[in-house]
Amino acid sequence: MYSTLLAPIHSFLQCETPNAWIEKAKQPEHLQLLLTDHLICELKAAQTAMWLIRKYAVDQESGAALLAWLAPFEQFIYKKTGSLAELAKANKLSKTIVSKSNSNYSQDLIDKMVLLIKEEIHHFYQVLEIMTDRNIPYENISAGRYAKGMMKHVKTHEPETLIDKLICGAYIEARSCERFAKLAPHLDDELNKFYVSLLRSEARHYQDYLALAEQVAGKDISERVKFFGEVEAKLIASEDEDFKFHSGLPI
Repeated sequence: MYSTLLAPIHSFLQCETPNAWIEKAKQPEHLQLLLTDHLICELKAAQTAMWLIRKYAVDQESGAALLAWLAPFEQFIYKKTGSLAELAKANKLSKTIVSKSNSNYSQDLIDKMVLLIKEEIHHFYQVLEIMTDRNIPYENISAGRYAKGMMKHVKTHEPETLIDKLICGAYIEARSCERFAKLAPHLDDELNKFYVSLLRSEARHYQDYLALAEQVAGKDISERVKFFGEVEAKLIASEDEDFKFHSGLPI
């Protein structure tokens, strides 16, 4: 049913999720960890998009409005303050986002990233709602190696820094989409439907990141995309002591 949607994802990624990861992820005793890490990943995705537009594309007042928008969700994760009901009202941006007068980057970056933030925050709420309904408490967990393993290869001079970060974002979103699709059939009906419902937005997020990277570069970036694809595949296919949503081969 979703083969057309997933075909570009499978072509983009340089390896599939190992079956051993699926076998571990589908075990009921790992559900709390999986949902908790998924919750945190949604916040991190929103934070990444927000960092990009605040650093590269918007004025100071807009940057402050963006920070205020995400604050309730960050406070829930980092300080365990707030409630599901309060967060339900929080996914609203308080003002129009205005681009910097001297920005080299187009309104397209702002538009794509603001939409991504809205969707990731909505997904955050949906995951938390599922956890609440199942009496699964939120507990802090350590970060996995995945995102850090890619980001350490990001170049330190512009515009290459931005290009590399956008490419990394594309791989993270593509892997999320691939993993949702592969794991969904092994879960209960509610989680199956939920993960399948995320496929279209995750697939579009990967495409948006990649399109923005090409737009910023203004040149062929296929070699850089291939490089990060190799890095990402190694992280997914190599042994990993830490089990997370984006972790590698379980030991």
